[in-house]
Amino acid sequence: MRKRDHNVLTNAASLLVCGLLAGVVVAAAAFPAVAMSGLAAKAGAETFGALPTELTVARAPQISYLLASDGKTPLATMYDENRRDVKLADISPYMQKAIIAAEDHDFYKHNGVDINGVARAFVNNQSDGGRQGASTLTMQYVRMAIAYSATHPADVVAATEDTSARKLREMRLALQVDKEFSKDEILTRYLNLAAFGNGAYGIYAASQVYFGKPPSKLTIEEAALLAGMVKAPTTNDPTTESGYPAALERRDYVIDNMVETKAITQPEADAAKAVELKVKDKRTPNGCVAANVNSWGFFCDYFYRWWMQQETFGSTTYDRERRLKSGGYTVVTSIDVQAQRGADKAVRKAKSEKSKEAAMVAVVEPGSGRVRALAVNRQFKLDDPRNPNNKISSDPAKSRKGIRGNYPATVNPLLTGGDGITGYQAGSTFKIFTIVAALEKGIPLSYSMNAPQQFRSEYKIQPGPAACPGTNLYCPTNSGLRAGGPQNMWTAFAQSVNTFFVPLQQQVGAENVVDAAKRAGIQFRTDEDLRLSGTKQDAHQWGAFTLGVSQTTPLDLANAYATLAADGKYCEPIPVQEIRDPDGNKLDVANPRCEKRFSTEVARAAVDAARCPVGDNSSTSKCGGSRTASRVKGIVDAPVAGKSGTTDSEKTAALVAMTKQYAVAGIMADPDWPQTNVEMGHDVPNGINPPVQETLRDAMKGKDRIQFEPPGQKISEGDQRSIPGVSCISVDQAKSRLKDAGFEPVVSDTKVKSSCPPNTAHGTSPDGRTIKGGVVTIQVSNGGGGATPGNPAGGQPGNTGRPGGRPGG
Repeated sequence: MRKRDHNVLTNAASLLVCGLLAGVVVAAAAFPAVAMSGLAAKAGAETFGALPTELTVARAPQISYLLASDGKTPLATMYDENRRDVKLADISPYMQKAIIAAEDHDFYKHNGVDINGVARAFVNNQSDGGRQGASTLTMQYVRMAIAYSATHPADVVAATEDTSARKLREMRLALQVDKEFSKDEILTRYLNLAAFGNGAYGIYAASQVYFGKPPSKLTIEEAALLAGMVKAPTTNDPTTESGYPAALERRDYVIDNMVETKAITQPEADAAKAVELKVKDKRTPNGCVAANVNSWGFFCDYFYRWWMQQETFGSTTYDRERRLKSGGYTVVTSIDVQAQRGADKAVRKAKSEKSKEAAMVAVVEPGSGRVRALAVNRQFKLDDPRNPNNKISSDPAKSRKGIRGNYPATVNPLLTGGDGITGYQAGSTFKIFTIVAALEKGIPLSYSMNAPQQFRSEYKIQPGPAACPGTNLYCPTNSGLRAGGPQNMWTAFAQSVNTFFVPLQQQVGAENVVDAAKRAGIQFRTDEDLRLSGTKQDAHQWGAFTLGVSQTTPLDLANAYATLAADGKYCEPIPVQEIRDPDGNKLDVANPRCEKRFSTEVARAAVDAARCPVGDNSSTSKCGGSRTASRVKGIVDAPVAGKSGTTDSEKTAALVAMTKQYAVAGIMADPDWPQTNVEMGHDVPNGINPPVQETLRDAMKGKDRIQFEPPGQKISEGDQRSIPGVSCISVDQAKSRLKDAGFEPVVSDTKVKSSCPPNTAHGTSPDGRTIKGGVVTIQVSNGGGGATPGNPAGGQPGNTGRPGGRPGG
């Protein structure tokens, strides 16, 4: 669109004169003897008229800013070129006048091409054989615009090579640009495109790099310095010893020219020249390794990896990275400064950065999936191979070879997975998924069984420490080899009774427990975990799953529990709150991505049970006395739910603690050597409990204390019915009798010693009473005598899931 009126005769004259001069310039370059001939002028006019008049202008690369969730705290910047477009109103008038004084005195008078300047350059070049330019600001803008719009390297070269053909093209396009845009718009575009050295492109970046201020605040001497750098940024670089004198001389030259153009007075010029030249040389940080706070680099890296997966920003990873580093986005990330600072402090209080053990904490907001904090006792940076500071790897095989470990510095995604990081065992925190699967089968929280010291399961495994002696059947035990005794879901979860949860998982089907974990947000990354979780048939035999033997990350674990805190609404973990493009448009890609995956009643009942381990209660809970992480409630001082977890020999330790606003998951492990010989602690100063509960405490400062909604009576207590006797009748008769009574019969694969005839029903598990529609296992007699019919042989079902049969705390 035409922005200002032009005199038609003036434009026509400009075209004619440029055409004639074009012929002369071209001829002078090739055949000096005929440079002034009429033939040259005629040919030039025809050639000039045939040059293109449409300038394709692509948006120049723009820096992207990452901010914390408050919309103001800087997180990081990412760019290919450090540039941020600004409006002319946001540029100091001194800067506007300085660039005109330095490059084009007659900018507001000519029509894009300075005819007098072209003629003067021609005469001077003919007289002394030199190369004097006559480029106006508009022609320089055209040159930069062509280069930034180029799609091939050869086009960039053509746009900047010192040839008469390039000059002619610039002149022709400059005339057209001058028609289409106002002078102020051309000046704005020029100042936003120009390179100022030291990685600063455009006036906004230049004023930040050299003076640490916005361009609206530039003084006369500062504006003159920047204007003087455009012609030769490297030569006139004031940050170098050799460039400082040249920059000072050029600054004073521009100030003198500002007097000449009447932009300033002579006294103003004298005062500006008297100011000592001081520059900051503060290059804008680039990327996650240069995050505003080093420890925030792990969150920044998670954001970067998330961005690279979003098809919204391009079909290839190359396109997505270019959009991030050149698109000029303002990204309000989800990082909660209060929560992040609390997490950073807590993990380093438990373990120093030089410790091989990693204390890892992730914080997720239930109901949105927004990741509020990611913290680990590591520095986010690459260890310099020429001057390494990392310790020798804790892995003995690597240590013997002198290979260094990933501490204290690493850029590996320890908290979120990927790039070879498959996760860590989280122990008994996974028992929550067995509760969920059982609740979905209609089994209420009050469902009880007698948990023995060791449970002989029907899960087939390789003979070894976790198998019953002389068999291939999985036989888990409880921590300390203690018997669990009569337990319901509340008490069993509070005490982490393995021999309650393995038989419960066996009743509802391990495949359903695995499915519940998947729906909650648990991902499987190792080949073995992927194989076991791949089909229902494979998952059905995953007896140890409920004890947390698969690998997970703190982020997945926090998000899975957040799904339950949000009344069963799963939300994809997301590191952003808002993304705006350079024009201020909000992008939908930043919106939460949620769906209902569990019924509200199931989720609330699971959370009700999860209040027990961390020292809390509800009006419906029946937690009993013993709890595995009882101090969480008092430290956080809010309604809480969660669970602790431990693996064999305490090679890892985990804790989840959550409120309605935050789900915090922590895992302590040795990422370099998972088979560590260090015992990871829980409720000790250097254990995992303090980082988790202190992170949640700090995140909750100033927040409302919101109660979890208790579950209804039916899912808590169930519709209790008496189980009919089936002793010594045929299995088919037993199944029919149980179905008629409203139960779901399941026939045990393992026969028990019984005085009943072989292959008949010995009894049921559970016996007595259970909920209507609940699973009732028919125990089959081997006819060998022993147990009295109607009583379980060898005790009620139970199990642990850890190699060696130990429980997860």
